[in-house]
Amino acid sequence: MQAMSNTPAKMTIVSGIQPSGNLHLGNYFGAVQQFIQFTEADQDCYYFLANYHALTSLRDGPRLHALTRGTAADYIALGLNPDRCSIYLQSDIPEVCELQWILTTVTPMGLLERCHAYKDKAQQGIPSDHGLFAYPVLMAADILIVSANRVPVGQDQKQHVEVTRDIAQYFNNTYGDLLTLPEPYIPQSVATVPGRDGRKMSKSYNNTIELFAGETEVRQQIYSIVTDSASVAEPKDPDKSNLYPILKLFCNLEEQAYWQDRFRSGGLGYREVKQAIFERFMEKFGPARARRKELESQPEYVDAVLKRGAEQARKLSLPLVRKVREAAGIPNL
Repeated sequence: MQAMSNTPAKMTIVSGIQPSGNLHLGNYFGAVQQFIQFTEADQDCYYFLANYHALTSLRDGPRLHALTRGTAADYIALGLNPDRCSIYLQSDIPEVCELQWILTTVTPMGLLERCHAYKDKAQQGIPSDHGLFAYPVLMAADILIVSANRVPVGQDQKQHVEVTRDIAQYFNNTYGDLLTLPEPYIPQSVATVPGRDGRKMSKSYNNTIELFAGETEVRQQIYSIVTDSASVAEPKDPDKSNLYPILKLFCNLEEQAYWQDRFRSGGLGYREVKQAIFERFMEKFGPARARRKELESQPEYVDAVLKRGAEQARKLSLPLVRKVREAAGIPNL
């Protein structure tokens, strides 16, 4: 991640994750790692679990409930300090859905029809529902509700922030400048993490390496990374391998150069690389995995963190929604 000195001295950061599956390497290196750095840099950080968003893909109430609490524990175990940031449930901020509806009334249909998630499913002939179609408006409400000015995203998610800015501008043009226009924050050093099959690591592709799976399962996931048929003796191009981009996540520059040379020189078996990934994975995430086990017996602590986070977020959301209601002509209670 690029240095915090390249960003404003003080920012309001917001980001969310759907608790629709277990956290994996892509979540950590693509998002959580920078969340921790923002928090340590003393920014105003709001990290929420988007359980309303998860309803577009997960319709199993008990599983969603368990994954939601589990993801909160994952965040804490990985190093997000709840004393220095707000971790909360999307559903614990009722003002989000109210703001979403008001934003919906000023959002053009054409803007939503151009959004990637809806377009992709429509082009594939996959049935879509209103939740998927209106997803960007709820996402805009999540961002705008805390008056965030920066949203950390990958390059492939930049459109989400652009749509939020468009929606906020439609509202401001109609009712006055009440909503902060956020900027995407795209660290240049954050790369897309490949999955076990070479595609982007994603729960929807079932190609993940899970951070808190059992040791045997983690080993199986790593050893199932797809490779070609090259023999041990043959030289290999690290840039065309599914293994090297994952291994380099755990390596400094000197170590990366060492492994690149090993690939290109020949005499390197894929099993050796997979074992190196496994060992480095366990070393890096060992403390977090131990902390995660402790949190399993401390559900009251996790609940307290989420409650406090929601209280902190509502200190921003309540005054904003009161102003929005007044501007729109909706009486405040």
